[in-house]
Amino acid sequence: MTDQESDDRLSPTLRRLWGRESEGRRGPKAALSVDRIVRTAVEIADAEGLAAVSMARVGQELGYSSMALYRHIASKDELLTLMGDRFAGEPPTLVPGEGWRAGLSRWTRVQVEQTVARPWVLDLPLAAMYPGPTRLRWIDAGMGCLRDVALPGEDKLAILGLLAQYVLGEVRVQVESGRAAIQSVREATGVGAEVPDGDLDPAAIAAANIYADFESQLRELADPKDFPHLFDALADVAPEPSADVQDSVEFGLRIVLDGIARYIEEHASG
Repeated sequence: MTDQESDDRLSPTLRRLWGRESEGRRGPKAALSVDRIVRTAVEIADAEGLAAVSMARVGQELGYSSMALYRHIASKDELLTLMGDRFAGEPPTLVPGEGWRAGLSRWTRVQVEQTVARPWVLDLPLAAMYPGPTRLRWIDAGMGCLRDVALPGEDKLAILGLLAQYVLGEVRVQVESGRAAIQSVREATGVGAEVPDGDLDPAAIAAANIYADFESQLRELADPKDFPHLFDALADVAPEPSADVQDSVEFGLRIVLDGIARYIEEHASG
């Protein structure tokens, strides 16, 4: 199969993701490119959220009309797809001699950190998550962590998919609870949207987080008659949880990796 035949089997969006699509007409506006458009859209989303991103707004930031952008990107949906691949950044490099567990732990933690730093990613539709070059580099890095594990390729892909779901769930809890806390602080203080989130009192935001004192709230609400099992369990909750339990990412990830380790032990060949 020739390169041209291979490209013809890909959608225009995938071809653009991989830099295999024409950049549009040449001429005085040739300085405008897919890369510049996507980079600007990501900058807008970083500063103001995904709702602020539109073809018109990106064009305004770049000094072009929205029609000029359509010479390079077919639609806003396609722009969101390109942003969905761009946001992730580069995966961590493999460490020689590092075991699969330490490698996947680092691989997962970096994803959580990078996505929490860009909460607008949670607002992207799942349809925007195409297999772009950045996403494939992440998958390749994850496969590198599992390179010495004697499992078939489909099992390794399933393991990476499981960890990706863990990342999505953990990030959503952190981001959504943070958003709710910020809104609560704004309502309590009368501070409007003109004040950036970063200028709000971080201590007040932390205190307003619904998970800040979750166990105490449960103790107040869970009486032994209606919630006997929860009531008994709360009696064993330590006043100060261990560092691992306080670090929700570490606690959950350790349990997931324990399960993966058991699966490898039972199913790895050789």
